[in-house]
Amino acid sequence: MEKKPWLKLYPESIPTTLEYEPKTVQSYLTEAAKEFPNKSAVHFMGKEMTYKEMYSCALKLSSYLRGIGIEKGDRVAIMLPNCPQAVISYYGILYAGGVVVQTNPLYTEREIEYQMKDCRAKAIISLDILYPRISKVIKHTKLEHIIVTAIKDYLPFPKNIIYPFIQKRDTGIVVDVKHEGNQHLFKNIMLKSKPLTYEYDIDFENDLALLQYTGGTTGYPKGVMLTHKNLIANATACGAWLYEAKKGEEVILGLLPFFHVYGMTTVLILAVMQGYKMILLPKFDVETTLKTIHKQRPTIFPGAPTIYIGILNHPDLKKYDLSSIEACLSGSAPLPVEVQEKFEDVTGGKLVEGYGLTESSPVTHANFVYGQKRVKGSIGVPWPDTEAAIFSAEIGEHSPPREIGEIAVKGPQIMKGYWNRPEDTAATLRDGWLLTGDMGYMDEDGYFYVVDRKKDMIIAGGFNIYPREIEEVLYEHPAIQELVVAGVPDAYRGETVKAYIVLKKGATVTEEELDAYARKYLAAYKIPRIYEFRNELPKTAVGKILRRVLVDEERNKLQHDEKLG
Repeated sequence: MEKKPWLKLYPESIPTTLEYEPKTVQSYLTEAAKEFPNKSAVHFMGKEMTYKEMYSCALKLSSYLRGIGIEKGDRVAIMLPNCPQAVISYYGILYAGGVVVQTNPLYTEREIEYQMKDCRAKAIISLDILYPRISKVIKHTKLEHIIVTAIKDYLPFPKNIIYPFIQKRDTGIVVDVKHEGNQHLFKNIMLKSKPLTYEYDIDFENDLALLQYTGGTTGYPKGVMLTHKNLIANATACGAWLYEAKKGEEVILGLLPFFHVYGMTTVLILAVMQGYKMILLPKFDVETTLKTIHKQRPTIFPGAPTIYIGILNHPDLKKYDLSSIEACLSGSAPLPVEVQEKFEDVTGGKLVEGYGLTESSPVTHANFVYGQKRVKGSIGVPWPDTEAAIFSAEIGEHSPPREIGEIAVKGPQIMKGYWNRPEDTAATLRDGWLLTGDMGYMDEDGYFYVVDRKKDMIIAGGFNIYPREIEEVLYEHPAIQELVVAGVPDAYRGETVKAYIVLKKGATVTEEELDAYARKYLAAYKIPRIYEFRNELPKTAVGKILRRVLVDEERNKLQHDEKLG
């Protein structure tokens, strides 16, 4: 078989190999501030910030972090939605020599405590409304400092006056944090700190820029160690893939959360690397997104299938002009062909599916955005400098075209390993190859296809959800004897979480009671949407619950219903 058959498909404008300058992720903000000082770097709910201002703010934060003891290699967590503070914090931590740890703002106290203890973060930057959660677990962690900010801090007048009242109405939370002791106010740092630079040696290939948490069904989330080279390589390849995009001219919609590596690479890093303007949205609301596209005219729109589906199903879609959109890369979950075609009809732009993992920074494959044919159902072809192969379960070698096996990838974007987990690293990285855990095949032209996941991880609405974590929470409920959690097909979310439960003899519990119980310990997106009570669960001869049997039952029911419908 021809090695790397996909390379002959590359258009002339995409190099098959790229050059990566041995410098830091933050150096691109330094360069953007020099090349595009007065260009808008960020638009947030009506307020704009230039590259020069963003650079200055990042250096102010860096200077302050150094002043409170942050040194090279120290982990600093960011627990923020997409907002200017998230961008400033990301680059500010890197300028200080720290390692960014992205933390989902939806995390509960239990989840925050686990992640902070695992990464041994020294400081965390968070929203005021999240402060109560963090303050309850800080004594159980190595956190020494909490830097608190508020959405209103970067809103224009009069929104900055009105927003606190809206926040109080919607959340019921009012937080009054003083700038004293180990508590620090972001706005005070920006007012009083000086934008100083620090010099320290960075090993481009080995020094970490990011600890990004992911996981599997065998335990709690793991910290993926991503180096400066990993992130720069993936963002550089993304820029090469979008070769018609013009440096310093594009407007990119920052709707994908930056605490997800996909949003971080394709928006937060790519935009700064290319001098694009970022339009930031703190959460996905269909109408707000449509109004933003209509008014701000983004040209590039990375997203997930649930986002595109939500837009297409909005009843007032025709009221909005989406014609500014030129290119969209869809990730996190399979993209239905009908969604792709309809979205392209509505916008006139291109929407293509890609593929990747947190462990690969994240993108490894994508369909061509411009000109080349797109194969329905395919995740596309490997990106520049990326090798991909199908590993046969039987012979452990590369499989011929059309033969199903485990997708394996190799390239400059592949992680250094899992944080403090050498056994997990050894099981996932083999001779430079990353074993993805996804089963698929390659056709004769070099297009790849995913047919199933080897792991039982659930992907719902673009979020990675780990069944065992949910099971461990529910197992603590006194009425439950046995249970298993699985992902079942869902037209909107791709998959949704379902819990199959066997109750203890004589015990009773309602779905509503279980839902309320789970919400005490799990982020909202992890909560089971469906509960099914059974007398017994399918098991192997040694008593292992067969999750896959239940998933197959759901798929068979769905296929049966579709035939009847």
